Amino acid sequence: MADKPWLFRTYAGHSSPVESNKLYKSNLARGQTGLSIAFDLPTQTGYDPDHVLSRGEVGKVGVPVSHLGDMRTLFDGIPLDQMNTSMTINATAAWLLSLYVAQAEEQGGDRATLQGTTQNDIIKEYLSRGTYVFPPAPSLRLIRDVITFTTSAMPKWNPMNVCSYHLQEAGATPVQELAYALATAIAVLDEVKATDPDGETFATTVQRISFFVNAGMKLVTEIAKMRAFVDLWDEITLNRYGVTDAKSRRFRYGVQVNSLGLTEPQPENNVYRILIQTLAVTLSRDARARAVQLPAWNEALGLPRPWDQQWSLRAQQILAYETDILEYADIFNGSEVMAAKVEALKAEAREELARIDEMGGAIAAVQAGYMKGRLVESNARRLAAIESGELIVVGVNKYQSTEPSPLSTGSGSIQVVPESVGQEAIERLNAWRESRDQKAVDKALADLAAAAKEDRNVMEPSIAAAKAGVTTGEWGATLREIFGEYRAPTGVGRAARDVTAGEGVAEVRASVEAASATLGRRLKLLVGKPGLDGHSNGAEQIAVRARDCGFEVVYEGIRLTPAEIVNAALEEGVHVVGLSILSGSHLPLVREVMDRMRRDGMDDVPVIVGGIIPPEDERELEAMGVAAVYTPKNFDLTAIMADIVRIAEGAGEKAA
Repeated sequence: MADKPWLFRTYAGHSSPVESNKLYKSNLARGQTGLSIAFDLPTQTGYDPDHVLSRGEVGKVGVPVSHLGDMRTLFDGIPLDQMNTSMTINATAAWLLSLYVAQAEEQGGDRATLQGTTQNDIIKEYLSRGTYVFPPAPSLRLIRDVITFTTSAMPKWNPMNVCSYHLQEAGATPVQELAYALATAIAVLDEVKATDPDGETFATTVQRISFFVNAGMKLVTEIAKMRAFVDLWDEITLNRYGVTDAKSRRFRYGVQVNSLGLTEPQPENNVYRILIQTLAVTLSRDARARAVQLPAWNEALGLPRPWDQQWSLRAQQILAYETDILEYADIFNGSEVMAAKVEALKAEAREELARIDEMGGAIAAVQAGYMKGRLVESNARRLAAIESGELIVVGVNKYQSTEPSPLSTGSGSIQVVPESVGQEAIERLNAWRESRDQKAVDKALADLAAAAKEDRNVMEPSIAAAKAGVTTGEWGATLREIFGEYRAPTGVGRAARDVTAGEGVAEVRASVEAASATLGRRLKLLVGKPGLDGHSNGAEQIAVRARDCGFEVVYEGIRLTPAEIVNAALEEGVHVVGLSILSGSHLPLVREVMDRMRRDGMDDVPVIVGGIIPPEDERELEAMGVAAVYTPKNFDLTAIMADIVRIAEGAGEKAA
């Protein structure tokens, strides 16, 4: 008898709860079997739409959810007790799960029957995705609170997705993806184990921990990686934690295949990349994904349209229902080649896990900057291989000649989120605040604060707060006041210098020296990440390459306001300001940075911008006065450095 297919999901959400609800219903009608909720950055980082850092970010990379009213709208007509819902939420996972429970109970559902997953992996946020809020210790405590609450109250819920997906997006090798994800799981299970649960309860906890992985283009290696995950997880849960029930030790995972490798040039080729990567997590029966969500072919261009998401869903359905992959036992059992590759990956991952363990575990390795530094180095090697042609990417560094694509040109080729969604969200928020019982809100927040201070589980107080009308920003502010905030290491300073740089880098170094001599001091570049976009991989690589080319680099990490960036540029006396924005909020944020620079007398300092920027927005940025715009098609970082030297020299000549 054939196996049942995995869950079909599409990672979705944008603009508003109303628009996202329409999208979910249409996706379910097309055969999607589970929901995967994308929240916007203010929601992910615990801010309301009217916070200064939310400006330009509301509704861009996901749906804004500020209170229970938004959750009602988001799931209107979708019975949550019949749904399997994945929520990509981390720092505020306890809060969004509380809103979800409150809404399910309002619908008449029983929390004990709810099925789904909260990602709830804060360690990878410090390393790659950047939507962390609190320091490591209280963040681990919040993860623990969700796990211990759901183990007893929501036994069908997966309280944590240990997430290696974003590690690969940050440049992780297969060994690093294995080791860093498993080190994260160990840190979390050690935290739960410290509460002294009985053996049966702990085994149940282990059984509910799931993983969320990535799959790249090296098909055989990726299949071997997944088989290595299965073996290593079984080994760790048995030997380290003494879990004797084989079912509880089973490695359960969902997947979104690689977005890092999606190309802006010839984006239609991405359809083949996505399908090949999907094979890596579905062909091996013993290491098959439980749930799959696929990116859309045009994500390197902008936000996918519903049609683009449908195309990805159809790829899953064709693979599951039109092929025979679900009809056979594992086709790789007995393969000497596969067995050797799996053993090699496991051996290297064990060595890396031992190094992390010697440092004191994953949290210590994060705080020391070790893991982040290694990821920055790995990504730098990957990009250097693309630049040199050692790593071939069709349509990017080879076979670049192409016919114009009818799929990716013209008006309507991507989903556009109007700038008005931010103001509309603020208006909904103000109406919500005016309609609620403020005394009930104040009491709920006081109860939440007391639980946080007294190290009691915050889940029940958070659910009560959701029902009382507390907002996402109020929940976040309450815990920020108690736990404090955190800035993770950037990894740029620890990344090894490029001592084997080729001729191109040497030429740029010479031009940097010449320009510095002409300008009378070292050429200085500020790399800034305005707003809440935490995807810092591009900014980090620009900072590392600029440093290796001889620039003095100012890079202070993620989540800065335009005012903070302009102030840093003024104090540091930089020659060029570079802004990296991948959240789609480039127009309002760049506009504000440039307005502030003009007011502060810095209109002679050129601004360059990088991100996922459609051509029409590129033209608008240039009309604002932006000196250069770089998108994923500009893969040659050394060429970008040469551009920056020329831009700085041109600005210097004008100033003279």
